[in-house]
Order: sequence, then structure tokens, then C-alpha cells
Amino acid sequence: MKEVETTLNQINRRQALKMTAGGLGYMALGNLLGNEITPPLKPHHEPKAKRVIYLFQAGGPSQIDLFDYKPKLKKLHGQDIFKHVEQKGRLTGFQGKKQPLINSKYSFKQYGECGSWVSELLPEMSKIVDDLCTIRSVSTKPVNHDPAMTFMQTGHNLPGRPGMGAWLSYGLGSMNNNLPDYVVLVSKGDLGNMQPLNSRLWGNGFLPGRYQGVRLRSGKNPVLYLKDPAGKTITDERKMLDVINKLNNEELKRSANPTIETRISQYEMAFRMQSSIPDLSDLSDEPESTFKLYGEDARKPGTYAFNCLMARRLAERDVRFIQLYHSGWDHHFNLPDHLPKRCRETDQASTALISDLKQRGLLQDTIVVWGGEFGRTAFSQNGKVPKSYGRDHHANCFTKIVAGGGFKSGLNYGETDDFCYTSVKDEVTVHDLHATIMHQLGIDHERLTYFFQGRRFRLTDVHGHVGKDILS
Repeated sequence: MKEVETTLNQINRRQALKMTAGGLGYMALGNLLGNEITPPLKPHHEPKAKRVIYLFQAGGPSQIDLFDYKPKLKKLHGQDIFKHVEQKGRLTGFQGKKQPLINSKYSFKQYGECGSWVSELLPEMSKIVDDLCTIRSVSTKPVNHDPAMTFMQTGHNLPGRPGMGAWLSYGLGSMNNNLPDYVVLVSKGDLGNMQPLNSRLWGNGFLPGRYQGVRLRSGKNPVLYLKDPAGKTITDERKMLDVINKLNNEELKRSANPTIETRISQYEMAFRMQSSIPDLSDLSDEPESTFKLYGEDARKPGTYAFNCLMARRLAERDVRFIQLYHSGWDHHFNLPDHLPKRCRETDQASTALISDLKQRGLLQDTIVVWGGEFGRTAFSQNGKVPKSYGRDHHANCFTKIVAGGGFKSGLNYGETDDFCYTSVKDEVTVHDLHATIMHQLGIDHERLTYFFQGRRFRLTDVHGHVGKDILS
């Protein structure tokens, strides 16, 4: 190693990186990670929660077939909705001249002491409704997938702004030393009706690169370029990294380029993750009862159930923001074939995660969110009334499920009209939801800002109110 260090001291930084074993790999990892460990900052007020697990169901789950029971649809099945309500908000361009109401083919029952209506498609979630805050009056602005997903993550429908996880990492710092503060897990497989998931959804936007999310892949290597070549010891790696950091610090003094400081932190994080990631992904310490709770799919990397189990393990290791993406909820056509499949993939694991966190004492300071970028219409997709009906995008009102972190449990909040076309009581906008989540983490959403291009930006833009009625 002394010979290597002497050689590196005699050459420039670019040559050093070329000669370093895995140097280009670490550069690629730097682009992937973008996370710097920073000490927790002082919150604006006493927090009720420490972390967030966001179970994002990409495509727009049909609230009418899952949570928002509308018995009047049975009587008016096939009638044009706009004979009964005044058109409000944007419609997509996919409908026919007539928008016939479609009754859900799934039966609903009331569950728990709170009396939540839940569809037969979610038998497991129906068992824990008294632990959930069911918000039926969420609204958003965009009516198409990409801008709506961007809006739900970043508070704006155009690309280029930080996601919530990046804002929380920036505002609160890290709670752990060996893992990124913002981790993303994406379900793999042929889910059908899939919308593309762009990595900018978990990007840092205009915040420094260290705050962007880190996607963990399924399989034996959750993070690329992390493993060292065979025969290289951890001592050798530490010495080599010290030399690289020395060169980077010299360049930082010379150029004052902030990206170099971020790169130094990335190298250090990569070094620590060499031990933390294998431990995280090794499920051999999980008892059989875990797989009975989450389902057998939890043994298979890349499945939604596996990712839910990983979310619990990440929460135990104090990762601040954990985002799961599960696609396939875009049911314009043949909803009765596709929706039950998505529910079977997610119902048991989502329920297991909330129950598991609760029994471990983690739910009280963890906010779990379930939902998509918008909901679905009460009327048919194509102006017809087929047996295998579909529903179009709907932004005016839809359902979000929140559990833990000081949100009221067993609460049914907000009301929609008889056709689930618009909210008639206690509307909750996306910015309201963001403001409320941040409030529970000790952040005043109006005070957490970042100066960029001549003005101060925030996650909630110039909007948002804390929903105190849904907080305990």
C-alpha cells in the first residue's frame, strides 16, 4: 500500500481514479447514492414522528371499488353522470360523448369500531381499519400520470423539484451512519397497466446531490459497484479511500467546488454500506412467523411483499424516508380482471407492515402512507357499459390511507358526493397532506425553504395547511 500511496501522490487526481481498483465503479456509485450523512437538525417544534414509509400505488387505484362505497351507483347504473352533477375540473380525452355511471361489482362491508367501508378485495386491510386514518377527500391538480406522480412526490407538476424524501433529508439530517437517509424500492415483474417510473421522482431537484433517493435493486447486489474485487481486504480499502479523499480534499481547497465535498461523502457512505447493505438484505435472521405474516412472496426479492419487509428492516435501522413503488393500477379497461390481481399482490403485505411496525413499537413514530397519484371515475372509460368495465383518471377526489405517526387511528375523514365526483366535506389537497406529514416530523412547511434562481422554494410551494383534525 505504501507503494500505491507514493505513486498516487505523484500523479494527478484524474489519473489516480483511473488507476484505483473500482474507481469508475465508485464514481458510478456516487451518481447513484448522492447522500451525505449529516447530524439531525433542530426541528421547528416537537415531532410526533421520525420517519415515513410511503407505499405508492402507481397508476391510480379505484377508490370506488376499494374504499368509497357508493350504493346509489347501483340504481343509476348506465346513466350519464352529468345529468346528476355539474362538470368540475379537467377530464382526460379518453371518454365518449356519454359518461355512463358504472356500479362497482364488488361487495362492501363496514369493519371495526370506526365502521370503515372496505371492499371484498382487501380482506386483510379490513381487519386493521381501527389503526388507519382513511382520508376520502384528497384532491390533486394534474389529471395525467406523469405530472400527477411528479406533483404527488414534489408538490409541483413539472420536473426539476425535490421530492418529499429529499426535503426531509435536507431539513432534518440523518438518523443513521451506515445507510442512505432516503431509500427507494420498486416492485419488479410483469404487473400490467404499468406507468413508467422515472428516477427523477426520487431525485434531489435543485437541492445538493447528497439528498437524492437511493434505489435498492432486487437480487444479490442491491447497490451496484459496491463489492470490491476478490482478494482486497477492508484494511486495503480504507487505506486506498484515505488516499483518494486526500486528493479530493486538495482539489476542494483549490476549486471550492461543492460537488467534490459531496463526492467525498459518497465514498465514505459507500465504504460503510459495504457492511450495512449485506446485513440489511440477509433475511436469515427472520423467523418463520415473519413470512407467515407478510406472505411467502416476502422471500422473493423484488416482490411487493419483500419490499414491505425491507421497509420494516430499514425503519428499524432509522432510515428517514422509505418509498415503495408498485405499478399496474391504471385500469382504463378490464378493471375486474386487473384490480383483484393488484390487491392480491399488496393487501397482505401492506397490512403486515403496519401490524409489524405496531407490535414492534415503531408505528407510533412512523408515518405509513398508502395511495396513488389520483383516483378513478365513477363513469365508464369509453362511454359504454361493458361487463369488463374500466375507469378513467379522476383528480377531484380519491382516497389515501395514513397510519401511525400521530395521525388519528380509526378515523374516516372527508366526504364525497353520491358519485364520488367531488368532495363535499373536508377536502385535503396534496399540499395539505404534505404540510401535515411535515408537521408531524417537526417541520413548519412554510419555514423549510431553499433559495434557488432568485426565490425561496418549499415542498408546498405557496399552498398547504396542516390538517389538525386528522391528528391525535
